[in-house]
Amino acid sequence: MPLYNKEQIMEIIPHRDPFLLIDEIEELEPGKRCAAVKYIKEDDFWFKGHFPDYPVVPGVLMVEMLAQAGCAAMLTLPENKGKIGFFGGIREAKFRRQVVPGDTLRLEVEIIKVKGSVGIGKGIAAVNGEKAVSAEITFALK
Repeated sequence: MPLYNKEQIMEIIPHRDPFLLIDEIEELEPGKRCAAVKYIKEDDFWFKGHFPDYPVVPGVLMVEMLAQAGCAAMLTLPENKGKIGFFGGIREAKFRRQVVPGDTLRLEVEIIKVKGSVGIGKGIAAVNGEKAVSAEITFALK
């Protein structure tokens, strides 16, 4: 059973369908880390064009999924309630495995630095323990 379901996630972060890209939160330490899940379904909106005959999750959306998990970690701090997290940068993104319909993507983000309203998270997305994406994400809270 998840710690937070999709409806509860929407109480934390401002994202909404079709751009709410995490389905559950399994682990959460406010301000420190978040482990979330995205169930990849055949009818996910991006597969209509990426690619019709070879459906694969776009790398940029997997980075966004990591960012949303990191956003949940930061916005569960009482002082950040109601804020929005914006990208400030993406470093050292590596794409190691294709993610396709039927996969369950586990998203783990650790917040490694915070100074004022700016922070950095280190994220890894994996399918069955096999790393698909890793990236360092800089964010700004407004």
